Amino acid sequence: FLLLGEIHDNPHHHHRRAELIAALAPKAIVAEQLDEGRRTDWAQNPGEALEKRLSAAGFDAAGWQWPLHEPLFAGLAEARIDVTGANISRDLARRIVREGSPALPARIAAALATNPLSPRAEAALDADLLDNHCGQLPASRVPGMRLAQRARDAAMAVGLTTLPERPAILVAGNGHVRGDYGVPALLARLRPGARIINIAFEEEGKATDAGTT
Repeated sequence: FLLLGEIHDNPHHHHRRAELIAALAPKAIVAEQLDEGRRTDWAQNPGEALEKRLSAAGFDAAGWQWPLHEPLFAGLAEARIDVTGANISRDLARRIVREGSPALPARIAAALATNPLSPRAEAALDADLLDNHCGQLPASRVPGMRLAQRARDAAMAVGLTTLPERPAILVAGNGHVRGDYGVPALLARLRPGARIINIAFEEEGKATDAGTT
């Protein structure tokens, strides 16, 4: 399993990952940017604009600030590597934040139950959530936001296991590919003994601990 991170607003990360994935030449990858059950089909309507083809697969152009991810998806489309969705929907994420564990789908609840966070990993996730919200996230909202983040990670981990090819590849934000609280930790429980490589893409002069399983 190969997990490639990103800083969402860095086009160079998207371009470089498209090059790496094209070199591996899988038939499809899993992406954070599409919801579960959605998939591109680059063979259809090849003359249409890329944004329109992505939108047909459920890509939220406004939410993902198109065209930031254009270098990634243009490279994948050119190489005819389809994109499979594995994220939970925004509506489900909001329900999880509001309602907590009762809102979790059974498959996600089961995946999370087998891999509770250590106190250190939970503290790291909470710190990142606060940092991503510029320190303005009320303490009362942290548990719900944490659970929604973990639900996203669990959905992507499960989605990776459905890809028949190896390496199965995920593209997602750096937080999702962290080894301590992200997709790799959940994936290791779902596929014991599997080789999991997680790579964070950072900006020059900045380094972030990618975490360890």
